[in-house]
Amino acid sequence: MPAYPIVPCPKPRMTQRDRWAKRPPVMRYRAFCDEIALHRVKLPTEGARVTFVIPMPKSWSRRKRERMNGAPHQQRPDVSNTLKALEDAVYGEDAHIWHYAEVKKVWGETGCIIIEGGTE
Repeated sequence: MPAYPIVPCPKPRMTQRDRWAKRPPVMRYRAFCDEIALHRVKLPTEGARVTFVIPMPKSWSRRKRERMNGAPHQQRPDVSNTLKALEDAVYGEDAHIWHYAEVKKVWGETGCIIIEGGTE
């Protein structure tokens, strides 16, 4: 079960201007792509189970952190943009990926991406 210590990031909408303008969402996405390359993340083309663990805010109480650890993350960023960011960071062209067994987002103490199963 490879768990990569990378905080998930959504894929931002980018324009031509983002080639030279330094918007914070685009800079976070580029840093995310660099982390994916650094850790040599492998994403199977079929049957993978991908879990995005979103870090809990430091401002939450200990009781709330215990209650929410592992609970579904049901707010922004949405799972489709987060998955798209992962696909685009791993593969330049991701058209050959055709099936995921499961994709989900959950709360956790630290952010990471867990990729299980699947075939290359």
